Amino acid sequence: MNLERITVDPAVMSGKPCIRGLRVTVANVLRQLANHRTTEQIVAAYPYLEPADIDACLGYAALRVDDEELAVSGP
Repeated sequence: MNLERITVDPAVMSGKPCIRGLRVTVANVLRQLANHRTTEQIVAAYPYLEPADIDACLGYAALRVDDEELAVSGP
């Protein structure tokens, strides 16, 4: 997993995680994947993206899930 493709810059998209400094957020790509768009469809819609960028978004999301603290209701 190549997380170097994910960048955070306060001057780009208000500091949200983006792909290679482009104005495409990780969240945008993840929403598209959640809506059953394929890597090929996303790359066709954003020709400046590469399949490895999509993989990096998934890797980033997987790492972030482990960082989240979730409130768990107990008995």
